[in-house]
Amino acid sequence: MNNAKVALVTGITGQDGSYLAELLLSKGYEVHGIIRRASLLNTDRIDHLYVDPHQESRLHLHFGDLSDGGALRNVLEDIQPDEIYNLGAQSHVRVSFDQPEYTVDVVAMGVIRLLEAIRSYQKRNQKPIRFYQAGSSEMFGSAKPPQGEGTRFEPRSPYACAKAYAHYQVINHRESYGLFACNGILFNHESPRRGETFVTRKITRAATRIKLGLQEKLYLGNLDVKRDWGFAEDYVEAMWRMLQQDKADDYVVATGTSISIRAFLELVFGRLALDWRKHVEVDPRYFRPSEVDHLEGDPGKALRNLGWEAKTDVKALAGMMVDSDMRIAEDELLLKDAGHRQIDGAGFR
Repeated sequence: MNNAKVALVTGITGQDGSYLAELLLSKGYEVHGIIRRASLLNTDRIDHLYVDPHQESRLHLHFGDLSDGGALRNVLEDIQPDEIYNLGAQSHVRVSFDQPEYTVDVVAMGVIRLLEAIRSYQKRNQKPIRFYQAGSSEMFGSAKPPQGEGTRFEPRSPYACAKAYAHYQVINHRESYGLFACNGILFNHESPRRGETFVTRKITRAATRIKLGLQEKLYLGNLDVKRDWGFAEDYVEAMWRMLQQDKADDYVVATGTSISIRAFLELVFGRLALDWRKHVEVDPRYFRPSEVDHLEGDPGKALRNLGWEAKTDVKALAGMMVDSDMRIAEDELLLKDAGHRQIDGAGFR
């Protein structure tokens, strides 16, 4: 274990962070994650990996925040990582319109704080650190598809603007100071661990509840936008491969195909033998002030240089998410039925 590589992951409790932690642990890494202090810990996605700190474990959690440069520097000094994966962010695009300052502070300035912490650490300790920055296809915004590494960024949200700033700062630190720093420009990637406010999971969660009579309607925004949807577990492999190369570079990570939200609804509701048109209504409140109509990535460079390609297509992804959310909905129905039986038995009805 003393010879194991040490990795630091921000955003470890998120969808990508949990899959990345699994991957790194499977490769023998000692993994450290940064989590924000809160009255309730949001560690559900990594609880199956976490061992009581009084026992020997290769997964360790530290309190910190991308808004606190001093804390980031302290963590680096304490654990002396070989690799850092920055997956932490306020990552909901629609929310970024409501909280632009907070989004920019965490998504853009947070990267500066990390890069400067790495630069300072390397100067003092003469030990190199390899850095991965999680970029986003949202940076391409209104640029015509397919979008590749050479496509001009045309961001259409505070979140996308902040990610574009971070992208160029990574390149600047790489070229100015010789840091081994990579940008992964990830297109939409989903899983059963996706947060329920993101559209794919919002759809699969609602559809399964509708199937079991727990919900009647699903309200969505623009159904015509197209996205390149892949499986998050596939995508963390690309992150890791970027940091194993001889030279740092930037890569688009995508499936190379895209479908509309309408088409995704067809996949999900069709799997449940439901007609989505009877259950879905459009609510203008969910429209963005400025929309991104079509994102579709060109992953050719990742295939050529990293040997990476997506293994899971959107149909398989939708099926996986539906099956997972059906299990959750079935448990919810059992609890509801049990509650009704208890109330009936107590004579309250």
